[in-house]
Amino acid sequence: MSRLIEIVEVGARDGLQNEKAILEVADKVELITRLEACGVRRQEVVSFVNPKRVPQMAGAEEIMAALPADARRSRIGLVLNERGWDRCVAAACDEANVVVCASDEFGIRNQAANVSQQVDTLSAIVASKNASGGPPISLTISVAFGCPFEGEVALDTVVSIARAGAALGVDEIALADTIGVADPWTVKKRVEAVRHVVGDTKLRLHFHDTRNTGLANAFAGVEAGVDVLDASVGGLGGCPFAPNATGNIGTEDLVYMLERAGFETGLDLNGLIETAGWIGEKIGKSPASSLWRAGVFPKPAA
Repeated sequence: MSRLIEIVEVGARDGLQNEKAILEVADKVELITRLEACGVRRQEVVSFVNPKRVPQMAGAEEIMAALPADARRSRIGLVLNERGWDRCVAAACDEANVVVCASDEFGIRNQAANVSQQVDTLSAIVASKNASGGPPISLTISVAFGCPFEGEVALDTVVSIARAGAALGVDEIALADTIGVADPWTVKKRVEAVRHVVGDTKLRLHFHDTRNTGLANAFAGVEAGVDVLDASVGGLGGCPFAPNATGNIGTEDLVYMLERAGFETGLDLNGLIETAGWIGEKIGKSPASSLWRAGVFPKPAA
């Protein structure tokens, strides 16, 4: 196989936002820089949220200011509202990832807005970009496979949000299994249903490994034709507003699985494993990824 699977690294944002340790800006910048040295080209590096609510995400503007401009890299900012969009534009992020939750209760707890209000916010952000400029916009539909408060999330709701995003002209739409409840068969069905209404809009998938199905879901997404997957170095991550949240699929685990099968990722597997160990030391916990524990196969010759 020569098919390229693009991995969007989310360790510096989703990977750190639920950790007890709060890193200095310099440490966050070093993590981002280390990951780019491993070949990462797209990376979610900051979140424009209230640091009083998520102190782990403080320093977004400082992080962006410390990263030298690089046409080969795309540094993404997470945006939840119009204020976040304004900050994202002012910080010169290369992309804005706007979140719309697929359940009212999760949206109210996470963003103080129900689904309809969040779609209105997305529409206002797109209108602002069209009027005044700004970076490309991707839409992430969070809790797209299940909500910790409302339970099952209807496929029709996910499809409706995706349809609205495509109609607004967003550059990419991601389905996020925020709490790690998806299974490979549901992933395939939801990808097919969303693709039916979004036309040529690029699709991306975001999986957490809460119930040990993350890599299986990534496999299902690739089989369904999705070429862009989120992952977090070391398997770090989780949502502060989701009970018992655990990390994303580990970047090194995903790279190993894909490259073992003959897909291309363009990432340095050994460098990722080393970076997982480094960030684990910084936050005071061992990485959750399997590759960090087991290493590559076959082992390099002595």
